[in-house]
Amino acid sequence: MSIVKFNPVRDLLSFEKEISKLFNEFDNTFGFRKSNAITEEMENAVWAPLTDIYEDENNYSVKVDLPGVAKDDLKISYENGSLAISGERKSEKETKDAKFHRVERTYGKFYRSFTLPQQIHSDKIEAEFSNGQLEITIPKSEEAKPKQLQIKVK
Repeated sequence: MSIVKFNPVRDLLSFEKEISKLFNEFDNTFGFRKSNAITEEMENAVWAPLTDIYEDENNYSVKVDLPGVAKDDLKISYENGSLAISGERKSEKETKDAKFHRVERTYGKFYRSFTLPQQIHSDKIEAEFSNGQLEITIPKSEEAKPKQLQIKVK
């Protein structure tokens, strides 16, 4: 009996890859070429980490669950309004004496990309990685911050 790794996201990722390939072929046909490095990373991704995105008055925040991923295996980039997070979770060594009853954790390359609002300070984006959780802080520009105006009553 062989082990079948359970991965509920695999079908969804596969569908997303196929749709992306379709759009990339369309873009390439009509001269709208995207970065090949980003396309290649997305096509090689095996899994996608769970992510929370929220904002407060001054910042946008992205929290990504990356248990088992080493800091050195993580890549974060910002280009043309898009924040990309990629890397790899390396598999543990299998022991020949052990029998696996269930393998649900996914190993291999991952990739996530998010389009950010235009009104940010891209040169002040910060990332912190601790205990398997990546937190990226994206400061809002002054135009994006909510303003409160005092209206005088006559």
